[in-house]
Amino acid sequence: MGKTKNPKYKRAQFSPDGLTVSAVKDLVAEEDDVGDCPAVELLEKLHSPCADMREYACASISRMVQQSKSIPGLLQRHAVRRIGPLMLDNSLAVRETAAGALRNLSVCGGLEVCEVMVQQDVLTPLSALLKECCVGFQTNSTPMKKEPKHTVEDVANEAVNLLWNLCENSSTAVSVFNKAALLDTLLPCLERHPHHIQLALSAAHCLHTVTEENTELAVSVTSPVLAVLENMLLSTEPDMEHILLRTLAAGSVWNLKSCLSPAHQPDALSAVVAALAHCLGLDFGTVASELWQTQAARTADGPAATEEHPAGGAVEEAEDMCELGEEARANRRKGSQKCTWTDKDISDFLPRDRLELRGALALLTAQQTSLEIIVNMCCSDEPSDDEWEELSSSDESEMCADSCTVDENTSLLSPLCLSAELHTMLLNYNIPQQVLKRAEFPSPVALEICSKDSTWRCLIKKMHRVQCRALTCLHNILAAMDTECLGGAAGLQVVAQRLSWLVFSLAGQNGDGSFLEAVTSAMRSLLQIMASKNIPPCMNPQQLLSVCEAATSCDLVSVRVNALAIVGITGSTLAKEAGSAHTLQLMGRVLLHVASRDCNLVVCGEALDALLDVFADGEEAERAAHDIGLLAALKALQPAFKAKIRKEGRAKHRPDQLCVLDNVRINLRRFIGYLESMQKK
Repeated sequence: MGKTKNPKYKRAQFSPDGLTVSAVKDLVAEEDDVGDCPAVELLEKLHSPCADMREYACASISRMVQQSKSIPGLLQRHAVRRIGPLMLDNSLAVRETAAGALRNLSVCGGLEVCEVMVQQDVLTPLSALLKECCVGFQTNSTPMKKEPKHTVEDVANEAVNLLWNLCENSSTAVSVFNKAALLDTLLPCLERHPHHIQLALSAAHCLHTVTEENTELAVSVTSPVLAVLENMLLSTEPDMEHILLRTLAAGSVWNLKSCLSPAHQPDALSAVVAALAHCLGLDFGTVASELWQTQAARTADGPAATEEHPAGGAVEEAEDMCELGEEARANRRKGSQKCTWTDKDISDFLPRDRLELRGALALLTAQQTSLEIIVNMCCSDEPSDDEWEELSSSDESEMCADSCTVDENTSLLSPLCLSAELHTMLLNYNIPQQVLKRAEFPSPVALEICSKDSTWRCLIKKMHRVQCRALTCLHNILAAMDTECLGGAAGLQVVAQRLSWLVFSLAGQNGDGSFLEAVTSAMRSLLQIMASKNIPPCMNPQQLLSVCEAATSCDLVSVRVNALAIVGITGSTLAKEAGSAHTLQLMGRVLLHVASRDCNLVVCGEALDALLDVFADGEEAERAAHDIGLLAALKALQPAFKAKIRKEGRAKHRPDQLCVLDNVRINLRRFIGYLESMQKK
């Protein structure tokens, strides 16, 4: 068992836990019983002849949808169809607030609501609005009444964010994006970056989303599109928001690499890797300190950046909007083996006077995005050779005969393989070392700064998130690259020591299950490589027993699986050392307990696989196996394990998991036979 696929990043879906169809129906029924509610009055005000009243109604609905219980009533009363036309209102203010209300609805409603919005034709007025905005950019005039507090760029920013949310959550929206040629409306928004960086960033986020695995769009990409991306990628603006813009451009170029000519691919890829390396090379502690000092100097004659800062409430609201996605991520990942995260950039919700906070958040978002891009560069969707060991030759693996197919892809820059050119570029730009630095715990300087001000505290979670991405990225680098890139045996030992510190230090337990999943995945990959090269492990017996404890106590299945694999890998090496029988006994008892008691079949299979690894060979292993009665225990476990595979295998588990479980079943039978033969000697 003992092998895992490299995690791959999909673009995040902002709030897929929003409201299920049944929940919507239930709450709509409740709304019908009430008969009257604030939504009715606000929806009526949308048709007021007064522009200020229409704006007020849109703004009120924008706030109302942040209470999820109000969403079904609004949908039942066709709010989307009633607000949508106001995106083409004669007033810029009404256009902006209408687009903002629908944007918030898409954020707070989640997958189901976004799908409903698309079905209710929100993309028709949205597309028209974006096209009119593009005309306004070009002519510097619009058919709308001039309003000093509202600009065409502000309207376009809300519209692009709405489009981004819809495309993240709805494949139908992506299909409409392709057919309506909305890519042409994003390009002018991107080109506004010298004048309106927030609009350009929103467009860049949207483009990064819609270009991922979108072959229909890729075939229609033209030279002007690539030229705009190249212009952003090669820009030299030093501020943090432009660094984020370059990172998003790099991600889009990577997504569209199939559109590049063979002659242009190496230069484009080099520019992509250079942008990622520059971003990761910036130390957030240093940047945060400089930005904090700048903020202090700028506000010295005005309100201090303290708890009482008037912008604090707006920042808290922005953080709350982000938390919707965080909760969604946790819910969606339960039972899922794919590494998909929900991390919506909240910078657009922050007050405009918080320039330094915007810059700090932009850098963290850029580093997170850079790491996700590198993860996909080093990702393999194919099973490794040793993961499917013996499956092709075993006549007892009927269960996975139809599912273990290999998708061949020999493209030079395919994410299914790491080409020699890409490997060299990643090394030339010191990407592995940069990733390792980001995997270390956030600097005390940055944590202290972010703890001083309530408006900066949202960055602490973001720092931990960057660390988790770096650990996952390290996992994929270890699996895809030559280990010499980390300094050979000595370098791997150093990395192992750092990861061990993260696993076992209290400082590393940041309360987020994703941290334990990321660090144990990286540790597992590293120990597999070290074992294959006969490099001594870095953990002592006490630490191994701590991992055993984690295997039985953590709620997250992936962490338990990783912990068990770490025990198996390290225990198999420990079994070759003299005097290790006592430790092996303790490990064996814990693994037997997990294999017999854990409610998850995959975890049980990993525990059995670890047992086979630990007690496969060596005098110490034989002595320990005899002392704990391993043969009798495995004989007792075998029938229940086989029955559990037959009962719930196909219904609850993926084909790749079934293949591995079936392999464990076969190896367990063989191992029992081996123990029986040893007992007869």
